[in-house]
Amino acid sequence: MSLSNITLSSSVRQNLLSLQDTANLLSTTQTRLATGKKVNSALDNPTNFFTAAGLDARASDIGNLLDSIGNGVQVLQAANTGITSLSKLVDTAKSIANQALQQPGGYTSKATYTGNAPTGAGPLAVAGTATDITNNGTNSLNAQALVINTASGTTTLTIGTGANQLNTITDLNSALSAAGIELTASINANGSLTFTSSNDAASQTITNAAALAAPPAGSSGSVNISTTSGAAFTGGTVVAAVADVASQNTRAGLVAQYNQIIQQITTTAQDASFNGVNLLNGDSLKLVFNETGKSTSTIAGVTFNPNGLGLGSATVGTDFIDNVATNKVLTALNTASTTLRSQASAFGANLSIVQIRQDFSKNLINVLQTGSSNLTLADANEEAANSQALSTRQSIAVSALALANQSNQSVLQLLR
Repeated sequence: MSLSNITLSSSVRQNLLSLQDTANLLSTTQTRLATGKKVNSALDNPTNFFTAAGLDARASDIGNLLDSIGNGVQVLQAANTGITSLSKLVDTAKSIANQALQQPGGYTSKATYTGNAPTGAGPLAVAGTATDITNNGTNSLNAQALVINTASGTTTLTIGTGANQLNTITDLNSALSAAGIELTASINANGSLTFTSSNDAASQTITNAAALAAPPAGSSGSVNISTTSGAAFTGGTVVAAVADVASQNTRAGLVAQYNQIIQQITTTAQDASFNGVNLLNGDSLKLVFNETGKSTSTIAGVTFNPNGLGLGSATVGTDFIDNVATNKVLTALNTASTTLRSQASAFGANLSIVQIRQDFSKNLINVLQTGSSNLTLADANEEAANSQALSTRQSIAVSALALANQSNQSVLQLLR
């Protein structure tokens, strides 16, 4: 039957419409209470709905970036852990080198060079003394230039009684020390000078040639002694150093220990990775901090294998054979320690930046989500009160509708 065929009084129709409106409002209130939101679709409030959706989308995008930022933090933590271990290994290598320094001299005798005896006007005018090398300027050493070549350069010292010349063994040794030359001078009964390698450079090779030659195997360095004029330092005798077999065997054992440490440095640097990224093996780390990709940070990696740290395996018969050779290794180890400390500081600064951005992103997500909630969330207390009020209104509307129908019921009574 069509509704148009049913006739309702105006009062009934008005009460029915009121009851429908109340039911719609009650349905909306119950939906808000169920979802906790006052804006559930664009129909509720287009402006708030789409603004909140944008805020939620940005919060979600930044939240997704937090995972990669967290991984970045762990990559830096892994690199820092690796540097800490590498520093300990380098310190262990230093202790091994220091043990070599504390060993007895690796040579029973050191290399020497003894020049020819000087000549003079007569028997009493030839030989010199420790405090008067040139015998009052009368022997052939007077005004002679002593030319000493080392890997560091050439040093010329003039023996004689003139200004800026050297005529005592003390002054000559002081000049040798000041120039960093590993030689000690002494004078013989016939007035000739002998130059002996220092204790630190016990394996040093001494030559008396026209030019400096590279040190041979088993020698920590070389020094060449010559002169620019005269025959005083021409010729003479060179005696090579004699190795102490027992001491060198002990030092060879230290070389083996040192090489084990170098091998561990290699593997430790290779193992300091996280999620496939190793900042100690040349990898770089790029982090993105915002959803547009415009805020980024690229952390450059380093290569901290032995070569990258300026270190290398030691060789028996070359390294640790005397103090000079050992100090070369110690110098490289000290440089490596400085490099590790500097890089640890750099990674620490990077880690601090990344953690600050991580905290910032977390707080920004909270701000965005709070802003979205302010636009869409319902007030539970208000909606609960509305629900109670609408339930009451609905009950009243039902009663009003019943009253409106009483007139029709009266007519029905007459018909009966």
